[in-house]
Amino acid sequence: MAEDTSGPGDPGHGRGTGRRGEAEVVGVAVDGESVGDGGRAGAGTGPTGAAGASPGAGNAGARLRATGVGAVAVLLWASLALFTTLTGDIPPFQLTAMAFAVGGLIGLPLVLRGGLRGRGLPRGAWVLGIGGLFGYHFFYFLALDNAPAAEAGLIAYLWPLLIVVLSALLPGERLRWWHATGAVLGLGGTFLLVTGGGGLEFRGEYLPGYAAAAVCAFAWSGYSVANRRYPQVPTAMVACFCLATAVLATGAHLVFEETVWPRDAVEWVAVVALGLGPVGGAFYVWDRGTKHGDIRLLGTLSYFAPLLSTGLLVATGRADAGWPVAAACVLITAGAMVASADALRAALARPARDERPGAEGHRPGVGADRAAAPSGGGAVDGSP
Repeated sequence: MAEDTSGPGDPGHGRGTGRRGEAEVVGVAVDGESVGDGGRAGAGTGPTGAAGASPGAGNAGARLRATGVGAVAVLLWASLALFTTLTGDIPPFQLTAMAFAVGGLIGLPLVLRGGLRGRGLPRGAWVLGIGGLFGYHFFYFLALDNAPAAEAGLIAYLWPLLIVVLSALLPGERLRWWHATGAVLGLGGTFLLVTGGGGLEFRGEYLPGYAAAAVCAFAWSGYSVANRRYPQVPTAMVACFCLATAVLATGAHLVFEETVWPRDAVEWVAVVALGLGPVGGAFYVWDRGTKHGDIRLLGTLSYFAPLLSTGLLVATGRADAGWPVAAACVLITAGAMVASADALRAALARPARDERPGAEGHRPGVGADRAAAPSGGGAVDGSP
């Protein structure tokens, strides 16, 4: 929860255990699909018989929907800077603790309703969830304390590019030139937003801060990519990760900061809004997207967060518009279009394929869930 436009909480999460009650993302159902157990399709998403069976149209549609759900996190993160400016002088770790407490509480009913037990989760899922959420914020604030904000923020915001690159390590995913090109264009746009069209000066005395910012970038990108390996962990468990992060942030606050409570209703509302949106609710939908959506496209789309954030600040009179904002808009939009080239081609090709006379998609009950299966037979959702 930084005060500029960088990062995920500045910067979401698994689902599908086969039971509909556990397959919801803060009130948004996952269409009755079972998307756990290694990412294999469940009811309504195609055949699941033999190992290695090609996913069908339903699975491709589920991947597209999951990508759309994950993209909602980017929209929520765009409000981070605006809400943070409204919280007054609350110290960063205290604000992180308060916002994550709200974020955890909103998902707690799902945990209780589903009868979920954290003890049944893989230990790695706990380490990944808490380490990703708290680790990002801890090292981000450490970076800001030991390096200039512009340089530290830009290094920290390497995480979308790292997501695109690291996604190539996942089973079923391939890094193509257009994915990398789109991510680099997005990084260029972010550079203009961070620097305001000026330059950066990296100095040796700030090396610890730069290192912390790099750890921050790897922490969030690593979490987002490795999250794909735990599709069986329901999204509701993000509530537990958020509450654990709130506890750890409280400890950091007590060690490093003085307590400053909100002074009026506006600041209290801003804290709650952070927990409902960019530093809470966003992590639930991000979990859905990173586990079951197009993670490479999500990485590139994440560069829209600082752009939209700057737009909100300009619209509310808290920042000035200029040529760097316009140029960043062009670069980030172009990057998103380039990175989504394959997804756009698939979306345009599907209607033409379905309209062909005799296509399987027009034969009720016969191969309907295989109509859009890719010719290569690889996993459409890229789940491990």
